[in-house]
Amino acid sequence: MSNLLIVESKNDKFFLQALIDRLNLNDIQLGQPICLDDEHYKCLGGLDSTKMITALKEAKTDIESRDIDKVGVIIDQDLLSKEQRISELNDCLKKVYSEAEDIADTSQLYRLMTIEGRTIEFACYFINVDGQGELETLLKEIKSQDSTYADCLEAWQECLQQRGKSVLNRKNFDKFWISNYIRFDTCSKKEEGNAGQKCSMSVTGFEYVMKYKPHIWNFEHEVLNELKDFLRLFG
Repeated sequence: MSNLLIVESKNDKFFLQALIDRLNLNDIQLGQPICLDDEHYKCLGGLDSTKMITALKEAKTDIESRDIDKVGVIIDQDLLSKEQRISELNDCLKKVYSEAEDIADTSQLYRLMTIEGRTIEFACYFINVDGQGELETLLKEIKSQDSTYADCLEAWQECLQQRGKSVLNRKNFDKFWISNYIRFDTCSKKEEGNAGQKCSMSVTGFEYVMKYKPHIWNFEHEVLNELKDFLRLFG
């Protein structure tokens, strides 16, 4: 038996895989852990209802062809309330799984479908900090190294405002902050020669960061507690 996670992007996958490693949920030979092979993740590559429905349909096919017990969805909360995100997800679920229970909250298991007398369960989690945000918002909160270069972007924003220029909204600012933290605050001299592949938020760059430099994040930060509880539902 195994469990399936639907995630929003490949970078989400790289981050979650590193977190799962630290929770000791990565040994696929023991019990029913979250599996880390590509076939156990569905990457949405950005979020909209069409992509979500497609991913849920693909998950249904996997459930019917493989021994999957639980399906989880991890997406960004962005600027929406948790209730709005849950409503959107319920709408998508009903279009694919007619017998699915209505989701009332995150990090709770609900009946998704029954196949050959076996109940498949479903749970969701929305990446956020204080009720809003996305992966970069979370990463900014759990940074563990000196972040002088990234922090000075606040002064840059103030300078732009003083000169009558448009400033970045919080979403784009957090993305820019993380990019600078990875590129300038935590990139070694040796890595600078190949910064695009080793010190960036590109798919290959962030995969390298999460694989070889997870120490630049504080995985013990309390802001991760709810996400950890969600992941343990699949452990």
